[in-house]
Amino acid sequence: MANPTTTGPHRPDLQHAIEAFVDTGFAGLQLRLRDEHGEWVGSAGVGKLGATDRPPTNGRFWAGSVAKTFTATAVLQLVGEGKVGLDAPVADHLTNLGLSPRITPRMLLQHTSGLFNYTGEYLPDGTVVPGIPATGKEWVDTRLTAYHPQELVRLALSKPTRFEPGTDWSYSNTNYTLAALLIEAVTGRSYGQWMRQRILDPLGLHDTVLAGDITDLPEPYAHGYYRYQDADTWTVADVSRQNLSMLLGAGGAISTTRDLNVFFAALNAGALLPTPLLAEMRKPAGPIDYGLGVFVQDLGPAGIIYHHNGGAPGGYGALMYSTPDGRRTMTAGLTTGDAPTNPAEALPPALDTLVKTVFGEPA
Repeated sequence: MANPTTTGPHRPDLQHAIEAFVDTGFAGLQLRLRDEHGEWVGSAGVGKLGATDRPPTNGRFWAGSVAKTFTATAVLQLVGEGKVGLDAPVADHLTNLGLSPRITPRMLLQHTSGLFNYTGEYLPDGTVVPGIPATGKEWVDTRLTAYHPQELVRLALSKPTRFEPGTDWSYSNTNYTLAALLIEAVTGRSYGQWMRQRILDPLGLHDTVLAGDITDLPEPYAHGYYRYQDADTWTVADVSRQNLSMLLGAGGAISTTRDLNVFFAALNAGALLPTPLLAEMRKPAGPIDYGLGVFVQDLGPAGIIYHHNGGAPGGYGALMYSTPDGRRTMTAGLTTGDAPTNPAEALPPALDTLVKTVFGEPA
């Protein structure tokens, strides 16, 4: 049984939930909840295989695709300032990539551009069209590689599109790396500089990094592991070291539960976007109700919640959830270990239980 540590109000339901989460096959979990009862922080599992110390509740982690919500927020801020047209051609600003003039910022943020996903496409018929190494031994061996966003985009644009712009939905990291390049073209600043100036510094998110070639997590952190097949042998590698540049704007993020909590609460409380643009962000589309950088989930009597989770290619994941007013927010960092369980299969039921524990009653 996982051994939790907690601070804040006495919440045995949360203690049990994070224990149950870890027991489904994860190495560790750190979680932060802010609601009408105050702030509750806890962790369960271990911070390193073979050790007994639990994951640090203030630990850094590779936060993956939660970066998309940051990127979408920055683009929508530029829309609000009249510097970008939400439904105008992206090619008006990114003139040297050969983008279809039909592709708009809205399509990038909502994954309706049809552009090939540079980390690889899994087609409905089961065919896999590879992109840069993002799974298996090939990713483990190349995970410290530094990538330039332009090369990632050009790789994607060299592949056939999934569909005509605006006619369907398909999750693609390419969309958000293009959104990062759009921010750079419009502002004249690097994506990392702009994100720090407009979002990270104003909110005091000093432990969040969204750009660069960083390969080492700052202390403290929990170790993450990746189980993969090497020829006929299953191998487990410590993948705590990765390269942040692999997914600029789309999944390149290091953060903490505190920083993600502050950011998502501020966003949903209306502190970062004008009301009309926050409403645009929250309009769901596609088969899994994706807005502009956020997922929309209907919990029935408990109401609507917004979220965007993230996963590094291996070893780490992040959770980021909020009620519409930002008053109840849950963020978490998780790590995988050496269990033979497939994290993609173990996560949905464990996450469903955790979400219902936190948000299963009206706010």
